[in-house]
This record gives sequence, C-alpha cells and structure tokens, in this order.
Amino acid sequence: EQDDPDLYVRIVDRKSDGIVVRGAKLHITGASLVHEQVVMPTKAMRPEEADYAVSFSIPTNTSGVKIINRSFAEETAVDPFDYPFSARASMPEGFVVFDDVFVPWERVFLAGETHLAGHFARALGLWERTLGLAEAVEHAEIIVGLAALVTEQQGKERKPDVQNTLAELIAYAELLRMSLDYAVRNFERTPSGMVTPNVLAVNVAKYHYAAHFHEMVRNLQDVSGGLVLTLPKKADLDHPVAGPLLRKYLHTRDGVAIEDRMRVFNGIRDLTADSYGGWQQVVALQAGGGLLAQRVMMNRTFDIEAAKHKALRAVGATIKE
Repeated sequence: EQDDPDLYVRIVDRKSDGIVVRGAKLHITGASLVHEQVVMPTKAMRPEEADYAVSFSIPTNTSGVKIINRSFAEETAVDPFDYPFSARASMPEGFVVFDDVFVPWERVFLAGETHLAGHFARALGLWERTLGLAEAVEHAEIIVGLAALVTEQQGKERKPDVQNTLAELIAYAELLRMSLDYAVRNFERTPSGMVTPNVLAVNVAKYHYAAHFHEMVRNLQDVSGGLVLTLPKKADLDHPVAGPLLRKYLHTRDGVAIEDRMRVFNGIRDLTADSYGGWQQVVALQAGGGLLAQRVMMNRTFDIEAAKHKALRAVGATIKE
C-alpha cells in the first residue's frame, strides 16, 4: 500500500457527465508524440481498490495532463555517419501526470469494475510484448549482421571462436523468429471472438529475448574489439592531416572501404555502447514488464497438469483421473 493514494491513477470524483482522475503513469514511451493517452489499470484490483480500476482515452492536450520528458538523444543534431541508429530514432520517455483531469463518460472504458481490471492489464501486456517481440526479431538479425560484417572486414570470419559466437547469435535470432511465427500461427480466440497471439508463446519468447539480450550484446562486442569505443569520428576522417592517417591505419584487406568499416563500428557502438545502446539494453529488459511479469504469465498459461500427467506415465506411477 502506498503512503500517497495518488501514486496510482485513480478516480477522485464521479459526476453525471464523467469522472475526475488523479495520479501518474511513469514509464510511457513516446507519450508526447501521440494524439491520445490511453490509460489502463496496472494490475488486477481488489474490491476495495475500485477507484484504481479505471481505464479511459483522452486527447494529450486535455487540461490537467502534464508530460515530463526524458530522452537518450543528444541535444544537438548528430551525424548519421557517426550515429546511424540514434540519429533517426529519438524516442522520448514520459512521466504522464493526471492533475485532476476530467474524462467524459463516452471516453471511459472502466470505472470501478474491479473484476475486469486484471483482464485489461493482461491484454495490454500481451500486445505490448507482441510488438516488442516483432521488433526484437528485427533487432536480433541486425546484431547477427553486424557481427558477420565486422569479422569479415577484419579477415577473421573463419576463426573457430568467431564461428562459435556467430552460431550463438544465430540461434538467439532464429529462436525469436520461430517463436513469433508460432505465436501468430497458433493464435487464440477470446470468448467474444477476438483473435490474439498465443499468450504462452509470446511470453516465453519475450522472456528469452530479455533474459539473453545482454549476453548477445556481449558476444557482439567481444568479436568486434576495442574500436567499438575508440574509433574516431567522420570529422577526423575528413580532416586534411588526420584523414590520410586514418585511411592508412584502419585498412584491413582489399575491397573493404574505410567508410564502410567505420559505419559498421559506429553502428555497433551506437546500438550497444552509447546513449541509445544504454536505452536499448534497459528497454529490452523492461518494456512490456520485466522478467517477473513473463514468469507469472508462463506459470499461469502453461498446462502444468498435462505435464505432470505425462511425467507420471513416464515413470510408471499411478495416474489419478
């Protein structure tokens, strides 16, 4: 229980034409970029928590809505050559505060129905994790590609240790891709007929992505070497004195352009070891709920009774029907 009742979004007044809400949502990616703020319960609610069982959608510019932004992006424009990902991928994070905000009834989805709050929260988690999984598949393939490129450009792509690392990255990427494919092909239907991805598959895949992402980043950095951090910038390459020196000492093999080699290293640094990379490492773990959220859903949705039944049969024990 919180010392301050406003720490979760709650209903503070009910009127004939709507409700008044107060509280905050603390981790809303892109909140300042969208036209509507869609608010959902954060968890299942007990009967005495009816004021917190609230869901609605309102325009971002509604009176009383305040957004406090934080971004990983540089405050000044950066060169896409040096920052190939973050130069085009700024994503602000928002603290969204509802300071006695009036919501008309026609925009209210839930107002005190505690028995439905958990359904809302779980549905949000499912679709958040599904979107995150789709992006993870793309992200993982890019990591494999960067590892392959950086080792080829250094002429060490056939070394056993590199081949082993690439295999680890490929296994990670392919398990994510196959999991997403399974989740979509083996879709489920709600009692009302709505189609959703397979809940267990999505949570297992999101857990796999988050639990092993930092290990995959380590693998990419390990095969890349120290130039991930020490590589000079494009301005140095264009400098009349420094440029020729860089072209001489960054050379590895015929057919590898210095600019392309720098772009690959810049991509690895930007994606895994700079401001955007730091943001990405936390997002991989926390977006859609941390590891505990996926563990909870796996325990809820896996057919544990069928597994116990199969185990009893395998060991010849008595099976109770």
